Amino acid sequence: MPASGRGGPGRAYPHLVNDSKSGVGLGVAAYLCWGFFPLYWPLLDPASSLEILAHRFVWSMVFVLVSITAMGKWSTFIAIARDRRLMVILTFASITIALNWGGFIYGVTNGHVVETSLGYFINPLVTVLLGVFVLKETLRPAQWGAIGIGVLAVVVLSIGYGRLPWIALLVAFSFAAYGFLKKKANLGAFEGLGMETAILFPVAVAFLVVLQLRGDLTFGHDGPGNAALLVGTGVVTAIPLLLFGAAATRLTLTTIGILQYLGPIIQFITGLTIFDETMTTERWIGFILVWIALVIFTVDAITSRRRRVVPTEVAPI
Repeated sequence: MPASGRGGPGRAYPHLVNDSKSGVGLGVAAYLCWGFFPLYWPLLDPASSLEILAHRFVWSMVFVLVSITAMGKWSTFIAIARDRRLMVILTFASITIALNWGGFIYGVTNGHVVETSLGYFINPLVTVLLGVFVLKETLRPAQWGAIGIGVLAVVVLSIGYGRLPWIALLVAFSFAAYGFLKKKANLGAFEGLGMETAILFPVAVAFLVVLQLRGDLTFGHDGPGNAALLVGTGVVTAIPLLLFGAAATRLTLTTIGILQYLGPIIQFITGLTIFDETMTTERWIGFILVWIALVIFTVDAITSRRRRVVPTEVAPI
């Protein structure tokens, strides 16, 4: 059983991890990368969203292969490939992260950066709902209240957008499902990323070949700058994941839960200030409702965790 990426300090009992300055720094760096992601993807124009997505898988795979070779982790990678249960889970994880990446790339390259940020704001609420319907978990009244406000926010935002905020919902639900599957796989960030990209790598390559045969491929036909940026999708994908993986072993779940809002906050501000996206009254009301729900959800989570984690006294010898 491939356990090399599992375990480690803080993985089995993450609530016992003590926050460190290095952990906070790594976590902030990861979420800053994710927060400023919307600035990168429009630079890849005129590549389409699907071509960008395919390149993201291809060059992430190249980055992973080089890293696996450099770190001598081929035995671990092969062991994961031989574990049928893990491969089934990782196949679904690969599909859900493809949907998440695809929704995100489409949103930020088509003038929907603010809506994309909404997806990551409501993701914690969707994750809780997943726990109810899939894991049969019981929610506390405050959690139900937060979810109710979140649903109301989606209704208000649908009125504001004149449609369901489907980009936000796709991003939120796909990332919640991805998180659930990653938890089931219980692998380190690097090992998981490697196999997830490997699974869809042939599909991505085949899609790029089809684009080339149709004469629609941007890579190699729009100058070296565009080609370099497309190759860079692998690096910008892997680096924040590796930073987060390193931070997760050094931080408590409470700190990680608070830091996760840094990314969508930056995306929201970026959409308003740099991309100059419009916010109608209905949209402001919808976002405010989402933020209220998140405050209730976060305060309840912190309070509940403090009640559960009671320091134990060491018995005298």
